[in-house]
Amino acid sequence: MNELFDLYQDIILDHNKRPRNFRGMDEATHAAEGHNPLCGDEIQVFVKVAGDKLEDVSFQGEGCAISRASASLMTGEVKGKTMEEAQREFERVQTMLTSDCEEPVDLLEFGNMASLSGVRRFPARIKCATLAWHALVAALKGGGEASTE
Repeated sequence: MNELFDLYQDIILDHNKRPRNFRGMDEATHAAEGHNPLCGDEIQVFVKVAGDKLEDVSFQGEGCAISRASASLMTGEVKGKTMEEAQREFERVQTMLTSDCEEPVDLLEFGNMASLSGVRRFPARIKCATLAWHALVAALKGGGEASTE
């Protein structure tokens, strides 16, 4: 179990230090800002939608390691999916992050996203892990802002 915890930590640290898709996007068709007033995380999510497909997804902003790693993982997870698939992915990740912390997470089902499952032990950190996801959903629904209040 410690080896799995170490792997999860490595994934989170890697995505925090070297976030994927960390950039603004001038050609974005959808965008939203996310704020977590409890810890000060602020993030902007940008999406370029072509037809019904998320052709490109990026983010920028300031936040804790969990928030930044989750945003990085999210952009890779939803890029290329349809808007409906991205919504289902949000719901799936939300369910994983809010489930019983003793419940094992299926690595085959969640892949690298499973690295965030450790935040279940720290309820206040769940908001950090879901901030980018809430901003993504707000962007796709045409809203400009999301909050984890």
